[in-house]
Formats: sequence, structure tokens, C-alpha cells
Amino acid sequence: MSGSASDATVAVALSGGIDSLVTGFLIKQAYKHVFGIHFTTGYETTPVDTAVLEAQLGIKVHTVDLSQAFEEKVVDYFVSTYLAGKTPNPCLVCNPEIKFGVLLDRALHLGADALATGHYATVINRFTCPDQDVSSPRLEKGADPKKDQSYFLSRLRAAQLDRLIFPLAATTKDEVRKIAGSHNLTPAVPSESQDICFIREHSFADFITRKRGIHPTPGNIVDMDGKVIGTHQGLHTFTVGQRRGINVPGPEPYYVRRINMADNTLEVCFKKNLARETMDVDDIVWNYSGTQDIMNLTVKIRYAHKGAKATLTLEENDRNDGSSASSGSSASVRFDTPQNAVTPGQAAAFYRGDRVLGAGIIR
Repeated sequence: MSGSASDATVAVALSGGIDSLVTGFLIKQAYKHVFGIHFTTGYETTPVDTAVLEAQLGIKVHTVDLSQAFEEKVVDYFVSTYLAGKTPNPCLVCNPEIKFGVLLDRALHLGADALATGHYATVINRFTCPDQDVSSPRLEKGADPKKDQSYFLSRLRAAQLDRLIFPLAATTKDEVRKIAGSHNLTPAVPSESQDICFIREHSFADFITRKRGIHPTPGNIVDMDGKVIGTHQGLHTFTVGQRRGINVPGPEPYYVRRINMADNTLEVCFKKNLARETMDVDDIVWNYSGTQDIMNLTVKIRYAHKGAKATLTLEENDRNDGSSASSGSSASVRFDTPQNAVTPGQAAAFYRGDRVLGAGIIR
């Protein structure tokens, strides 16, 4: 990149949805050199007509096939994690590995200096704050608390954050709709999906059966004392904290407390017994550098979680000089207040105020 930030060449990731369209529109206004990049995973139900996107935005749109990488890095991970009795969040893998991994690399290969997406989050770097001396990029929450997606981006590394632009950082969903309406931007896909993009028309059990040929195996439902109180029809239809599908009578509803793959049992409890004071977290990705304290943080254990104050202690082998931590480390987390449905396989994202410091996977 040469000259000012506005002289940079920016690729816009275009799904065909309203957020990416408005992102493309805003980037086209701010930068001289812009092109679009649309990727396919092999799980699309309706192909996106990129010619429609080109006509609306007035830019060239490249299509890249990422189906092999998506299958290997996201789908296989999802299935394997479920079969291990954990509950994966595929977006937490897709973002660092696919969208801001393989796709970012393709965009750079096509001549881009940065990649813009329609995420509702804030990134501080040389592109978004060209007048500031940004020694290292950082990720923060988006302005709209209802749409903030920083949790899903919490496992991005600093090198990835350094190349990203999120034009919707300070924008609400209603404002995005108004921009689209006033500039005649029409989405090329019918609607946004809240489901896992590669499952949509299947149940988890059906999807896993189709992928691995593994059929659900009935087993015992036990209480916290190990007493058999019912039967289940397959462990991979459950997740920690789930109430639906247990179908065991009791003085109050039962919730999933633990999934035991070794003996194919589902341990359940009453809601009051779901709360945990501590958890262990592995494979932590830290996206900051510096000497700030990382011990006392706010931790989010799922997207809809408001976050809880907690103390983080690095495992002995991962401690260094006490001033920072390296990626790939493990830690124990103690909540100030016990938290419900701490779910193995989900991400625990670490915040200080609005800033994301990193995230690990709950053990």
C-alpha cells in the first residue's frame, strides 16, 4: 500500500445479503480501488448471481470456491467435536480459518491491501484509524449491542485484524436498512439465516448420520447421583444446558449437565445445579500484545451471554514473565458469580471493557 489509507485497494466480502451490500456501498465511497469477492462452500441452496452485485455496486466481483477448505476446516471439525460429546460453534472456526484465513489470502493474492466485511464489530488498525499511531491492531465491540459480533471474531489473530475493515462498526441494523433503501440496494439472497449455514434443512443428528454414517445409539439418562431415570435416543442431539428432548418426569424440569460419551449416558440435573464457579479453557488465541494485566476480565461463554466478571489463571506451563500470555495457552477461569450452562466446545471470549483480548475453547 502506498500513499494515504484511501489509496489502498480494498476487497469487499459479498455474500449477497444486505449487510455486505451496504458494506460494499460504503467502501466504494471511501476508497478509490475496490473489488468484490464472493466465496462458495458447496452448501449453498441458491447460487448468488454476482452480476447483480456488480451492477448495483459498480465493481468487479470475483468468485472463489472454498468448498474443500470449508469441508476440512469447518464441517469436519463440527462433526468430530459433536461426536466427542462437545458443542462446537462453527462460526468461531469459520471466521479465523475461512473468511479471514483462506478468503483473506485470496483477496491479498488478487491485489487487495485489506478485506472489508459486514460484521458488526470495531477494528482499530492502520486502515480504520490512519491518523492514529496504532502500534498493534485491536478488536472491540460494535456500537449496536443487539448486533455486536465481536464474540464470533474473538479468535482472530493480530495479523488478521491488521488487514480488516468493518464499515458497520458504528451502525445499527435499522440504519443499514435505511442506507440500502435510499440507494436502491437489493439483496441477492432472500433472507438472512440464523441457522448453521451447512445444516439448515437437517437436524444435527441427520446431518452427522449423513456425513459419518453413524446412527444415534440409545442410552441411559442419569441424575447427579448416577441413578438411571430414563433413556435418550442419541447423545449428539443434546448440548449442556438443554431442556428440550429429555422427557423425564420430575418435581421440576431437568437440564443436561454433562454428556458422557465413554458410557453413552446423559447426566441431567435441575436448573439450580447447572451453575459453575470455574471452568478450564484451552487453545487460547490472544489478539493483543503488551504488558497489561490479563488476570481480571469479563468473560462471555456464548454469543447471547452478557458476560461475567472472572479471574483467569494461566496454567503453570503457559506462564511467562507474568506480563502477557502466548497464544495456544490454557487457563482456569473462576467466575465472581456462578454461571449457567458452561458448555464444553464453545468459546470463552475475554474482554476488558469493549476490547476483545482473545478467546479459548471451553474444556
